[in-house]
Amino acid sequence: MVPPPPPPAPIPAPLAAHPLDHDQPSFLRPANIAAGHIPVRVGIILPFNSSTAATRTLAAAMLNAAELALFESKNRDMVLIPADEGASPDDAAAAAQKLLSQGAEIIIGPLFAQSVTAVAPIARDSGVPVLAFSTERKVAGKGVYLLSFLPQMEVARVISYAAAEGHHDLAAMVPQTPYGDIAASAFDDAVKAAGARSVDVEHFAAGALTAPSQAIAKAAPDAVLIAQGGAALKAIAPSLIFSGIDPTKVKLLGTGLWVDDPTLNKEESLDGGWFAAPEPDANNAFNAKYKEAYGTNPPELAPLAYDAISLVALLAPGTPYHRFTPAALTDPNGFDGVNGIFRFAPDGTAERGLAVLEVNPDGFKIVSPAPKTFEKTNSANRQSPG
Repeated sequence: MVPPPPPPAPIPAPLAAHPLDHDQPSFLRPANIAAGHIPVRVGIILPFNSSTAATRTLAAAMLNAAELALFESKNRDMVLIPADEGASPDDAAAAAQKLLSQGAEIIIGPLFAQSVTAVAPIARDSGVPVLAFSTERKVAGKGVYLLSFLPQMEVARVISYAAAEGHHDLAAMVPQTPYGDIAASAFDDAVKAAGARSVDVEHFAAGALTAPSQAIAKAAPDAVLIAQGGAALKAIAPSLIFSGIDPTKVKLLGTGLWVDDPTLNKEESLDGGWFAAPEPDANNAFNAKYKEAYGTNPPELAPLAYDAISLVALLAPGTPYHRFTPAALTDPNGFDGVNGIFRFAPDGTAERGLAVLEVNPDGFKIVSPAPKTFEKTNSANRQSPG
């Protein structure tokens, strides 16, 4: 007996209208935008009213950089809508709700990880991507893209280069901090990816360098990653040498923290050390434009806001409410930014084209230039305006 055919599959109910799939009368509309024309509404969430003066200054500078990029894009259809990140996740969530009610198609910011966590689900429910500035990798993904420089990328770049140069027994000195934990995990991943060997990882406390330095020396590495910068770095390198590390045979390696101190070349024990960072002069043009416009030098994070708006301007000619898609944002060719090329991975993190620099008595020397393209067969990156 032939069994009866299965019942037909139920026809799925049509999807509800997307909250931001069409222009609405309640959305913000500047007077210079003609009726019936849909502007590109861009929300930007930063801690403009922070209780900390330095944070307020940074937020204002990042907004300046965003406005500079907007001006240079010459796109009269783009509207930048600022909202305050506030002092709590609830404040950041309220800022996101406000921007969405005004019709923002994409959100730039926030700055802090807890704020990104609060904003992400609200934006995601409306299909609005978030280009955030946090360095916490765990907040990326599901519509959140991080523009920040992640230590994982810096560690991977310098370890890969060291292995290619013949260093295969590697050790690491990392601080007992969240940054140190991230660096240690990245070190393990990078060593495996490079086909090298991890001989020791030491977590040190501030001012307690002797025991971990001796343990590193005993492990007999041919390269040591020091995930630290500033005064602590200048203490660690001599401590390693005092403990038995031969600087003529063991290469010292670092992260982007090293580039923050241009006086490292005065520390003889770091001479010849390698670290990953953008090329030293990459942001000169941006710095000059910013200073001309605002009369002061930009802070380190200002280029990220400039890149965010430049990227938005690049994608703005697309169909309204369908221009900032995951496919567009994760274009494998990447984009040209102030500090070099970058592209977003599907997990929301940014892969950046970094150089490897060497500490020399005369300053930092490029020993491995930053790549100019992500695609070996296609050297034409998509150009950001400006």
